Amino acid sequence: MAVKIRLRRVGAKKAPFYRIVVADSRFPRDGRFIEEIGYYDPLKEPSVVKVDADKAKEWIANGAQPTDTVKALFKKHDVL
Repeated sequence: MAVKIRLRRVGAKKAPFYRIVVADSRFPRDGRFIEEIGYYDPLKEPSVVKVDADKAKEWIANGAQPTDTVKALFKKHDVL
């Protein structure tokens, strides 16, 4: 099972809001997930990112691969 840390889009049309989730890579973007570890709101100025850093580090230590976007958000907010 390939586990990814990725964004799950919620919110209305033209008003995106993302949840940072741990999910099996075979499931759809907004489909089933294993655990929710945070959220990302790009519409606020500056954008808001809230992440449970301990859970994120634990999942990465167990082999979960963050997507490029999530990796950039983690680096920007000192999670990695």
